[in-house]
Amino acid sequence: MPLGGAALALLAVALALLALLARWLRRPGRPAVGATTVREAQSTDDEEGADRGDLADQFSDPQEPLPGGCRLICKPSALAQCLLRALRRSAALETGLRSWLAGPHLQTLCHFVLPVGPGPELAREYLQLTDDGLVALDWVVGPCARGRRVTSAGSHPAVLLVIPNAWGRLTRNVLGLCLLALERGYYPVIFHRRGHQGCPLVSPRLQPFGDPSDLKEAVTYIRFRHPAALLFAVSEGSGSALLLSYLGECGSSSYVTGAACISPVLRCREWFEAGLPWPYERGFLLQQKIALSRYTTALEDTVDTGQLLRSRSLRELEETLFCHTKGCPISWDTYWDRNEPLRDVDEAAVPVLCICSADDPVCGPPAHTLPTELFRSNPYFFLLLSRHGGHCGFLRQEPLPAWSHEVILEYFRDLTEFFRAEERMKGLSRRRASFLGGRRRWGSLQKREVLPSSHLEMFSWKRSYTR
Repeated sequence: MPLGGAALALLAVALALLALLARWLRRPGRPAVGATTVREAQSTDDEEGADRGDLADQFSDPQEPLPGGCRLICKPSALAQCLLRALRRSAALETGLRSWLAGPHLQTLCHFVLPVGPGPELAREYLQLTDDGLVALDWVVGPCARGRRVTSAGSHPAVLLVIPNAWGRLTRNVLGLCLLALERGYYPVIFHRRGHQGCPLVSPRLQPFGDPSDLKEAVTYIRFRHPAALLFAVSEGSGSALLLSYLGECGSSSYVTGAACISPVLRCREWFEAGLPWPYERGFLLQQKIALSRYTTALEDTVDTGQLLRSRSLRELEETLFCHTKGCPISWDTYWDRNEPLRDVDEAAVPVLCICSADDPVCGPPAHTLPTELFRSNPYFFLLLSRHGGHCGFLRQEPLPAWSHEVILEYFRDLTEFFRAEERMKGLSRRRASFLGGRRRWGSLQKREVLPSSHLEMFSWKRSYTR
């Protein structure tokens, strides 16, 4: 059916606004987001594009590139080799983009601005916390596709815990991931913080940026409700701070088999202090103020709500909400000592795949925002860096879902198979040792046995703590 006149007018206005936004974001001399030093302005747009296109190569190991120009940056290990082979076979990375979808700002705005549309059927549960606060869990119960595939052994589907961005907005990609996961045999559940997405704020306390205490209780409840199911976790954008904080604090006791972060904000303090390009800064700030305006009466005894709603930046709002409190004020440094997502990263004992793009307009250029030394030295962290994708976009031609969703679910499947194979190998080793011990030849064979050498590290479920 052809579009009506009103729809065409709205489309024209939207395209004009996007053109003006793109022109402003290409202005020479504008400082890079998250940069610690001001870079010299590029003389032409072609030089800017060439510099941005080489960012993926700048951090990549000298290895065969993956389909779609992506790179996997990680420490060599048996698990890394398994994931690299799986990514080279992935059909999701081979699907190319149309030219009009390649722009990073268009991908980002399509993700955040476009209406959600018909989403999945959700069954909400409210979980009362130890301090009498409430968080919400939205279980995705439909629509159920025919021929669902079960992702774990037996009759227990794996649970997929989804953590939206820190602003609480339920985006198109989050709901699309839930629908795709439900089709693939997972049982998705969306975690909502206090006061987000209609969750009542029954106590005058909001969840700080990287405080995982509420998430710990939610995971404990999910584990109690589904004790025999595998648990995977996915976070989107700024919500990754919460997931990474949880994995770092809990270590090998996190109950999570594998985790993935889509366009994570990894250096959060620098991200707040540098600020975002003004369209994104103003948009996120306005969304926060609208959400917080519902709770001004509940929060007036703990924070200055007038100053909160007059905040001119995300940093000022965060500082007013959690640092300049009336009861127990703290400094900006102390706040990030407690909430920086990578503060306990050495304790994490769960494989984490981070999917990022070199043209992310919200996080900024990888040279300043991605701690590549973490991925090169920690065997639990993997970085899949693409040339295009924007912030949490990674769009493909409709009706295909975002390729990041396909890659994440394939990654969880490969993790499950890898760990099962490892457990089988350990079982064979134990039976062989028992057999040799029964014949009383273990002592002599132990002297003659030569282990095969390898330059790859063997992967283990548990990791020795070195802190």
